[in-house]
Amino acid sequence: MSDSEIYYEQLKIESEKDFECIKSLISDDLSEPYSIYVYRFFLNQWPDLCYIAKTGNDNLIGVVISKLEPHRDVRLRGYIGMLAVQKQYRGRGIAKELVKKTINEMIEQGCDEVMLETEVVNIPAITLYENMGFIRSKRLYRYYLNQHDAFRLILPVTKKSQTRSAFLPPLQPKVI
Repeated sequence: MSDSEIYYEQLKIESEKDFECIKSLISDDLSEPYSIYVYRFFLNQWPDLCYIAKTGNDNLIGVVISKLEPHRDVRLRGYIGMLAVQKQYRGRGIAKELVKKTINEMIEQGCDEVMLETEVVNIPAITLYENMGFIRSKRLYRYYLNQHDAFRLILPVTKKSQTRSAFLPPLQPKVI
């Protein structure tokens, strides 16, 4: 494989090298600083919802970090917490592929909707998500530490996502 070939895989939490690359990539790309506890919160509980993109030379160039939890005890809500792709690899569909992979895994696990926030000034991210079917649901004023506003975006997956929470029956616990 060459550096121009890109492959995707679920994150293997055991790889300390990948973890350090992820932290570096996200801190270079996103406006919010994240502590090791935030990374561990996502990566330890939902490693199956975290995907990485690597070149054929095994360089980590992109990551999406997500989770899936009950929302108001009536629907399962996926959440995309972080998405980053190295600048020199942007425009190749890597972010879109990472998002598709995490959303498909969420859907497989019974997700009713997917939510995220992004800065209102991040037009490439807003365009990516809206082209994938996400809808702006709310503007969050001075949401980020840099005082930028955010848009909350939601991707409806099932009929439940289009029904007010008050009208939905509680989720049934999973039998193991």
